[in-house]
Amino acid sequence: MVSNGLRHAGLLAVLAMLAWPAQAAVKVLATTADWASLTTELGGDKVDVYRATTALQDVHTVEAKPSLVARARTAELLVANGADLEAGWLPVLLQESGNARIRPGAPGYFEAASAVRLVDVPIKLDRSLGDLHAQGNPHLQLDPRNVAAVARALTARLAAIDGTNAAYYEARGKDFQARWSAAMSRWDAQAAALKGTPVVVIHRDQRYLSLWLGLNELAAIEPKPGVPPSAGYLASLVTRLGATPPRLVLRNAYNDPRAAEWLAERVHAPMVTLPFSVGGTPGAKDLFGLFDDTLSRLVAGLQK
Repeated sequence: MVSNGLRHAGLLAVLAMLAWPAQAAVKVLATTADWASLTTELGGDKVDVYRATTALQDVHTVEAKPSLVARARTAELLVANGADLEAGWLPVLLQESGNARIRPGAPGYFEAASAVRLVDVPIKLDRSLGDLHAQGNPHLQLDPRNVAAVARALTARLAAIDGTNAAYYEARGKDFQARWSAAMSRWDAQAAALKGTPVVVIHRDQRYLSLWLGLNELAAIEPKPGVPPSAGYLASLVTRLGATPPRLVLRNAYNDPRAAEWLAERVHAPMVTLPFSVGGTPGAKDLFGLFDDTLSRLVAGLQK
């Protein structure tokens, strides 16, 4: 006859097995806040996502700190932007981690840029022209059509590396695409008033946003990509813009605002601060909020 004590112990063991997850969540290291947000949308509770950077950092210039190396060492999937955006630190991070699962060419290495067609591919690479990216402009997250394409590719990759939960990822991917498509219809209607608006940007990282919305980029505050403007260059820019003045001066949340504020005051155009990435502003809590807040800020700027 089984004693009460043994019966109780057996019940506790069964309950413990039921409480313990059948499979641990896939450990994901995402290089940017945007791709971390997308991975969470697609992976739900089957992924454990760590974000390597924030929207208030320049992702070109990140330090591969020991804490980040530790995360890379245990990651099963790396979701990178690619197109050399992380070229200054990601190779070092991968080397220091010693994790072969997330190196380029491995199933655990994913690049968002591989899913889309990049713009601004340079004809000639020359350091005198500034910080150019050989594969093209890497700031692809600001066109929602690109996000949809990356989501399809990332859904397939999650299903491939975690086959047990493939149906789960596919269902979440389908749900995301439906919600994203509905949101894009709303954004397209809201953005109609922005088409053709002349703007000045700081860096050419707004290109995909400008192409999607039909904004007319008159000039960049940086004389060359990655090169800070001098006082003389800014003065010449004011003169040049006198003939064709902008309606808006755009800066990203991570940019130093001083040059944009100086220029906006002298060309009599409002400066609009955009989130650029998830988390860049209080309203940009996820990818949907990123575009909601971006459009709201642009439309409000036009009304000033």
